[in-house]
Amino acid sequence: MTNYPTIFSITEDEIDLNLLLEQITLVSTGAAAIFMGMVRGVTLRHGSAQASRDNPHETIYLEYEAYKPMAEAKMKQVADEIRERWNTIEGIAIVQRIGKLYPCTPTTLIACTSAHRDTGVFEAARYGIDRLKEIVPVWKKEFGTNGEEWVEGSYIPQPGE
Repeated sequence: MTNYPTIFSITEDEIDLNLLLEQITLVSTGAAAIFMGMVRGVTLRHGSAQASRDNPHETIYLEYEAYKPMAEAKMKQVADEIRERWNTIEGIAIVQRIGKLYPCTPTTLIACTSAHRDTGVFEAARYGIDRLKEIVPVWKKEFGTNGEEWVEGSYIPQPGE
């Protein structure tokens, strides 16, 4: 069995997409699906479309924090779950930036590679970002034109997690 590359990291460094792809690409790789989350400078409010356009929420910057050992262990869990669900996935990269990040800056990357595009690579990358948001303990504080606030996630850990 091939030793498939898996990368997971919490970092203050810029996300280097080319380097990460190089690290998770094998000679048999023919497809890569990549999701990259970014800091929004303007967020349209929930509710009616007209109310959203009339009342945008502005972000000056975000500060991300994480307890690295715990967060990276959960990232490994996400990678393991991807491999359990999609045995066609070759490489996986899961990266979360921390620190002070400004609008238009990449914050999160999930990349999966496989031999072909129709082997679940898109679904695996989507699953990866959804699970990262659910279980990886990363905290985000938003600094905007109306002050600052911690942004709450929806995940509530279960006993033993």
